[in-house]
Amino acid sequence: MKVDLHCHSFFSDGKQSPDFLVNRAIENGVTHLAITDHDCTDGLDAIAVDTTGISIVPGVEISCHWNALEIHVVGLLVDPAADDLRRLLTAQQLSRRQRIQAIDAKLAAAGTAGLSAYLEGLPCVAGTRSHVADFLVAQQVCKSRQKAFKTHLNKRGKIYVSANWCNLAEGIAAIKAAGGIAIIAHPGRYALNKTKLAMLVDDFKAAGGEALEGTYSSIDPVMRKHLRDLAIDRSMYLSVGSDFHDAGAQWTDIGKFPVLDSIALTSAIWLHPKWQARYT
Repeated sequence: MKVDLHCHSFFSDGKQSPDFLVNRAIENGVTHLAITDHDCTDGLDAIAVDTTGISIVPGVEISCHWNALEIHVVGLLVDPAADDLRRLLTAQQLSRRQRIQAIDAKLAAAGTAGLSAYLEGLPCVAGTRSHVADFLVAQQVCKSRQKAFKTHLNKRGKIYVSANWCNLAEGIAAIKAAGGIAIIAHPGRYALNKTKLAMLVDDFKAAGGEALEGTYSSIDPVMRKHLRDLAIDRSMYLSVGSDFHDAGAQWTDIGKFPVLDSIALTSAIWLHPKWQARYT
């Protein structure tokens, strides 16, 4: 078994279609693939290629607020049609559109119009700041996406607009109500020291969260061990995923990330009863 339980299609901020993701996963020997687009599950219904030989794990990645910080929560094995989840994702998508509109107004006032029209020409359901960065590069306002975030889209940026996400408990509750497993996405990428990361994990578990991503693309070996120990100490599961967005990015690919070590494997997400009931 080879799994990748975190990747993105062009329905959120990925560059490729769901069919591309499935075919790439098969090429790379992946047996279980979760498409976890930001605040939408549209990619699951868009898969048209032959999925013989691979299991598509229904997933989503929900943006949440926790202590004034944006935390991403992956939901696996969710029912995309579940009412609570649909309501939350509809609200999240509305918040995204409103944020983009506010950014568009700031950009237009500064002399660069057309952001909303640009996004309407894309297949994305959940617009993100990454789309705005691409627009800024296309309009030659910025030389690169990295520069766009640094000068325009980060908190001190020229066109920054704060996000209006659900809180952590709401995101977890929607995933659980849809029959899924809630997982903290890429825990080592947040601006948290070890004490605050432990606080996040404790609050996450108290709200019904069950797992952490224990390994992902570009993770530091020290952080990988720390996350393993955090999860085991708190009797939580460890998930895995590339967080794939773009076939043009050389540092990541579907199914390509450090594997869980022998100790971490004792808490692997595929040992969860919900996974066992579905895939064994």
